[in-house]
Amino acid sequence: MTAPLDTPLKSASKPGESRWQRWLRTMLYGANVDRNVKAKARLGLAIVAFSALYCIIALRLVMFATFSDGHGARRGVAADAVATARPDILDRNGQILATDVKTPSLFAEPRKIIDVDEAVELLTAVLPDLDASEVRERLSSKRGFVWLKREITPVQQVEVHRLGIPGIGFLSENKRVYPNGPTISHEIGHVNIDNQGIAGLEKWVDGQGLAALHMAGLATDRLQKPVALAVDLRVQFALRDELVKAREKFNAKAAAGVITDVNTGEIVAMVSEPDYDPNNPREANDPTRINRLTTGVYEMGSTFKALTIAMALDSGKATLNSSFDARQSLRYGKFTIHDYHAENRVLTVPEIFTYSSNVGAAKMALAVGVEGHQNFLRKLGQLDRLRTELPESAEPLLPKHWSELNTVTIAFGHGMSVAPLQAVMGVAATINGGWLVPPTFLKRSEAEAKALSKQVLKPETSIKMRYLMRLNAEKGTATSANVPGYYVGGKTGTAEKVINGRYSKTKLMTDFMAILPSDKPRYMLLIMLDEPQASKETHGYATAGWNAGPTAQKVIARVAPLLGLTPRFDLPKADQLILGKGATASISP
Repeated sequence: MTAPLDTPLKSASKPGESRWQRWLRTMLYGANVDRNVKAKARLGLAIVAFSALYCIIALRLVMFATFSDGHGARRGVAADAVATARPDILDRNGQILATDVKTPSLFAEPRKIIDVDEAVELLTAVLPDLDASEVRERLSSKRGFVWLKREITPVQQVEVHRLGIPGIGFLSENKRVYPNGPTISHEIGHVNIDNQGIAGLEKWVDGQGLAALHMAGLATDRLQKPVALAVDLRVQFALRDELVKAREKFNAKAAAGVITDVNTGEIVAMVSEPDYDPNNPREANDPTRINRLTTGVYEMGSTFKALTIAMALDSGKATLNSSFDARQSLRYGKFTIHDYHAENRVLTVPEIFTYSSNVGAAKMALAVGVEGHQNFLRKLGQLDRLRTELPESAEPLLPKHWSELNTVTIAFGHGMSVAPLQAVMGVAATINGGWLVPPTFLKRSEAEAKALSKQVLKPETSIKMRYLMRLNAEKGTATSANVPGYYVGGKTGTAEKVINGRYSKTKLMTDFMAILPSDKPRYMLLIMLDEPQASKETHGYATAGWNAGPTAQKVIARVAPLLGLTPRFDLPKADQLILGKGATASISP
């Protein structure tokens, strides 16, 4: 009797088969399964598996051929930095100051190079600036990846591609570009070939965490929040343009200027000329192109008298009605202190300021005393290193042993050197209501500034200083900087430079500090000229009133409308508007 057709055949024993062999066959094929059916199923499964494997291999080959400068190449850059993305840097109005663009870089995989000599010959023919010996050395190495040239042009990329050299490829990197060239170089700074910040705000950005993101490989996209600066590109351009003209006109070695908001500490514009193009950062290595406003320290001359007089007024050692004897020079051993244009009489405090009397300022400082003088300057941030977002800053140069003679000379701006931006911060505190506001290159509101500031002067002292500043523009040394409609106030400063350990009568550093408007200041401007020369137009003088002052006037006339200041004409004199009845209540912070 036969079994039904749908009944599975049992595994029958084979002749001579041991029990162990029968058990193994049962485990492999089963006891009741048709081996032919099972073999066909296994064969189909193997075909599917091998087909999938070959598809994956084919897809990877297509990817390698299509994206030869992509991810595969990046894995070969184990020990070589790749320029990754950085956030855009914008001015206060959203104008781009620094951004990234994609650019190809040329690399090689030496292990895949067939003929090194031929490759060197072909590459140097297309890229003549390559060093043949260096390229040969790199291509002869056993490394899996080497750079040949970073940041090549699209035309160069096409020419190299046409050579068809195996083992030569391209990798897209981020290149930092600065659309405004040297206009804003000292604030922005620059990056290195790997797109890492090495100077200025670019270096500061890395210090805020970008460098760590780069190291972790997490800064590879462009979805980074832009950095918004306080600088106004329009104002920056106007300031730089006038400084370039002034440097040429007065045949000066260098020129510098800064505009700050006295209430927020924001730096709206800053120029140090000669500057450099951050698109060609090698220019920054030239020592004549340093940022003189933060990296350099200088004796600020008579602009320091604003601090001296504010100190005397705030301490109660003097009032606006006080008088000091300036009939004779002061003698300290071999040193003689005298006035540049001596009046040889007793001078009131306003006269000491408007005539810029060295003797009068010295006697006001002596009335406060050496210790009081030191404490006041420390309180106004003049004895410590100024810290801002710019990494480059210098320590002030102070006397090793602060004697009475040091107080006398520092009172009129000699014998102590500070960064010019540091001096601006101190003088701004004398006219903004008495608040020492730390300077910043980032956007900052008045509320944020108030939280960071500290009161260092009485509000009434600040009102008196505003009066003196405006009075100086009405009939003192600052008349050359007066611009009708903007109620400008200011103070000139001329310092003899130290050459070979001695003060030079012919090499001067001139500066001018202006405030506008004087009745309720919003902005302060500093102009500096390094070794300006006398001319027929200046009647043989090279002091600040003949060069820095007129330069400040031209800058103010150009930038005041850009800063949103509305001109006001037919305003009363300083004693009426600033010191008149009711003025105190209306202008105090």
